[in-house]
Amino acid sequence: MAAMAACMMPFAATGAEGGKVFNAVVAADGSGAFTTVQQAIDAAPTGRTSPWLIFVKAGSYEGSVTVPQDKPFIHLIGQDKERTIIHRALNVGGEPKPGTPANDMDYWACSVHNPASPTYKAEGSVVTIHANDFYTSGISYVNDFGVDSQRGPQALAMKSRGDRAGFFDCKFRSFQDTWMTTQNDAYRHYVKDCFIEGAVDYFYGGGDALLENCTLYNVRRGSVIVAPCHATAKWGYVFRNCTIDGNAAAARDAKCALGRPWHNSPRAVYIHTTMRIPIAPRGWSDMGAIPALFAEYDSRDANGNPVDLSQRKSTYKGRGDNPPTGSCPTTVSKAEADRMVYENIIPGSDGWNPRAMMQRLPAPKAVKADGAQLTWQPVSGAIGYVVLSGNEVVGITAEPKLTAKAAAAGKQLRVRAVNRYGTLGE
Repeated sequence: MAAMAACMMPFAATGAEGGKVFNAVVAADGSGAFTTVQQAIDAAPTGRTSPWLIFVKAGSYEGSVTVPQDKPFIHLIGQDKERTIIHRALNVGGEPKPGTPANDMDYWACSVHNPASPTYKAEGSVVTIHANDFYTSGISYVNDFGVDSQRGPQALAMKSRGDRAGFFDCKFRSFQDTWMTTQNDAYRHYVKDCFIEGAVDYFYGGGDALLENCTLYNVRRGSVIVAPCHATAKWGYVFRNCTIDGNAAAARDAKCALGRPWHNSPRAVYIHTTMRIPIAPRGWSDMGAIPALFAEYDSRDANGNPVDLSQRKSTYKGRGDNPPTGSCPTTVSKAEADRMVYENIIPGSDGWNPRAMMQRLPAPKAVKADGAQLTWQPVSGAIGYVVLSGNEVVGITAEPKLTAKAAAAGKQLRVRAVNRYGTLGE
């Protein structure tokens, strides 16, 4: 992002903010058209065939968010994932049995099954995406119950059920079942440069999902990362160039697992993974299904040394009184790993290309102030610009200029170009 020191107070745009750049602006402080994310989604049209851009200014947005099935192409763009936070405390725990100790039933206060809870009959996730063609960047999605209690029951931060779902530069935080992907194995997710935190099966479900350059952050000794349930997926979960990390508890005793098979014949492969905390030598654990493929290629420790995969689990036990057993490979070859790439997994027959959505435009050049006028050189491909002073959005403009009210005192201003999908540039 371009920055300049200007001898004036933060700029305040004189026009209708964001109207020609974003379709809607959400601001918790009332400076946008909406104060909640759900209001902006409710106001969005149905049946879109091109992006509907919703910009969410930095702030705390407490409450559930649902994108209904008839509202595809919602693009939810946050100002900054560290400061733009959609969160709520909820879980799907059932009613406690009589005699349950008080400290074991605190979850009930925010259970979606509790008639006395403010979350009663809410979706079982802080954010639920039913529609196709959802895209988001620059936002943290947090289940406060999971993060604050550091225990179960199930407490989703994200449930993404549609096809062609893109996630860029976001955070997802909870404890148990942080993120549930689609259960339609023909659907695709692409996740890039994201941070996913949890302890129990915290990335789980179905579909073909490619995660690149993401951090999988474990918060408990013996954490389990994935619990897929693929039945017909061609690729399943593929992690490329990701990092497995965690807190001190997760790093202790090498007890964390890469995953376990929830249902059907799941697939999960870790390729070029950096393991900053030790993983259990067996790597994987049982859950009642027999995976089609639970494997790795080129796993390395924090120092870049190859991880010993010789003890990785290859035999799994199914469910039932006389459970079947089965096996799957623990590694894939270089040739196999080289096939598990974006070009093979993501575009499909419709040519979906979420990487284009995630391409940050370069920083505007020649930014200068002349009295109340701020100008810069146009950025090729930009539909508009966001102007900031510190963490405050002081203007959104479709032109490479901003007329503003000026006052004394120096402030540093930053200008970020916006691409046609809503992503903020450098």
